Amino acid sequence: MAITKQTVADKIASYLRHAITLAQLVDWAENAMLDGEFSEQDIGAISAVVSRLGVADVRAFGLTWEDCEQLLRQLGYSARVDVVAAQP
Repeated sequence: MAITKQTVADKIASYLRHAITLAQLVDWAENAMLDGEFSEQDIGAISAVVSRLGVADVRAFGLTWEDCEQLLRQLGYSARVDVVAAQP
């Protein structure tokens, strides 16, 4: 199954929602780069974003909110934040 821009955006969104950890995101990205069947149509953008995610666990690179916003923009997406009351 080819990895699309939507696939990568969904992974970043899962990380931002705390559904997956940074380690899981990095692991996915590293495996995607090794096994990567990237969508031919968007291979440049997808491979650039996935390769950046693959080094996010290295202190010199990290992964900030701003980084995620920029990566999503490269894929043609944007991030939106909803603030809700905390549940006791």
